[in-house]
Amino acid sequence: MCRLGCSTHQAALLARRGVDRAEALRAFLEPSVEDLHSPALLHGMKEAVDRLLLARDAAQRVALVGDYDVDGVSGTALLSAVLKACGFEVRMILPHRMRDGYGFQPVHVERAQQEGCALVITIDCGTTSHAAIAAARDAGLDVVITDHHLPDGEMAGDIIQINPQQDACSYPFAHLSGAGLAFKLALAVAEVCDKEIDVHALLRIACLGTIADMVPLQGENRVIAKLGLEALATTRSPGLKALMQVARVRPPLAADDIGFRLGPRLNAPGRLASAEKSLELLLCRHPGRALRLATDLDQTNRQRQEEERRVAKEAEALFVDRQPMPAILVGWSHTWHRGVVGIAAGRLARRFNRPTVLLAVDGEAATGSGRSISAIHLHRFLQDFGSRFERFGGHAQAIGLTVPSDALEELRQELEQAAEPWRPMVEARSYKYEIELAPEELDESLISQLWCLAPHGQGNAQPLLKIRGPLRLAAPARRFGNDHLSGQAVGPDGGKIRFVAWGFAPRSTEFDGEFELLGFIERDRYLGGSVLRLLDCRAYESSRGSTAGEA
Repeated sequence: MCRLGCSTHQAALLARRGVDRAEALRAFLEPSVEDLHSPALLHGMKEAVDRLLLARDAAQRVALVGDYDVDGVSGTALLSAVLKACGFEVRMILPHRMRDGYGFQPVHVERAQQEGCALVITIDCGTTSHAAIAAARDAGLDVVITDHHLPDGEMAGDIIQINPQQDACSYPFAHLSGAGLAFKLALAVAEVCDKEIDVHALLRIACLGTIADMVPLQGENRVIAKLGLEALATTRSPGLKALMQVARVRPPLAADDIGFRLGPRLNAPGRLASAEKSLELLLCRHPGRALRLATDLDQTNRQRQEEERRVAKEAEALFVDRQPMPAILVGWSHTWHRGVVGIAAGRLARRFNRPTVLLAVDGEAATGSGRSISAIHLHRFLQDFGSRFERFGGHAQAIGLTVPSDALEELRQELEQAAEPWRPMVEARSYKYEIELAPEELDESLISQLWCLAPHGQGNAQPLLKIRGPLRLAAPARRFGNDHLSGQAVGPDGGKIRFVAWGFAPRSTEFDGEFELLGFIERDRYLGGSVLRLLDCRAYESSRGSTAGEA
């Protein structure tokens, strides 16, 4: 045991995550609402609250313009519920992906005017929406921007902006999601309105956007995610209960339940058209209506999956035969749906270990998304090509852009040339594992210690384990689903470990002889207990040995 009372393995894992003091250990393993920073520390918060109070006192309507993804929708639902409880008259506006495009647009200013609003508050968008901000000012509407995307310059002086990424902000944690910022604004408004609210009820909504948007699960984001997941397990919300029912999610909840089950269903309507049903579900109080909405979201998500698979397959065909494969992958098509190109780009980025940008061409414009790998800051790289884009924004790992269709080929060539120095990095695929074990060493005590590190995400990666060889299959692996395998490996001392290998069926011969495994330990929701989710299988070579920490 270490001086913090942890096992050697757990102490090493915590130290790599910057947890090496008793107070930091408590905050990491058992976070509480007291670990949240005061909303007042956010630059622009006081001005935003003052303007909202003016709106309430003057009986002015407030328009909330949220993004159409989980982050924007959950933030909009959360903030609208609190504002209404505090006596505000609120109208909610979500962009229609195909009609409006991404983010805060002049058309939303027109809708806010039609609804009789005097104030617009954005959620998870607006930082780079200069045309919409100008339209609002011309129309006499005040604007409060709440957003976490990277700024592209100075905001007009009379615009209130809550964004921890702006230079003027010295907030202690710079990586809140859009829903996290909506949560902060909601807390600040409730406090000045002397309205008692259930913080945990807000956290269960804020954690949806925080986890689904893949912001770093460190600091405050870890508090929001961990407490929110715990609150979700006991929710009384008809909408959330119905969503968990159709997604077959049961407590205890993990980040993957949001990332791969709840989040995609909430995202699907906004990806294909409008996110209105997702917003309605989160605010729904009628069980029957909630179940119908959740069922609709589930069906829409199936359509999204089919479209995504088609786009990913067609995009893969563009790159797979290129020798050498470029260090950045850029592709486009007139037949792709722009709502799914981002997910398809992420799939290809993981498969080929390269930043990937995919665009859907519609007439004279091509709109798309890019996804990167952990070692490459895609937003910073593409900023040098800003003059080529009609619209551009995003994060280090995920971007959105619009490009003139006739400029695509020239842009692709320029990006490939500029990315060429990455080649050694993207072609030398390797994995860094944190623990090396024999099967019999992975006992329930260690597994419990590993699970204490959850929720996992960027900045707090799930520990990658190496199960050292020589291992053999205890029985032939079972094939199931879409090219998946499950089985049990046994070590020389008789220790056994169950594994599941998603998409490994084409690699089944790798299990024929002696091997070693790399993977993540997870709860098995179907058979109970624990199971190793494979990342890789390598042939065992007794003379090779192993290099600690890398495979």
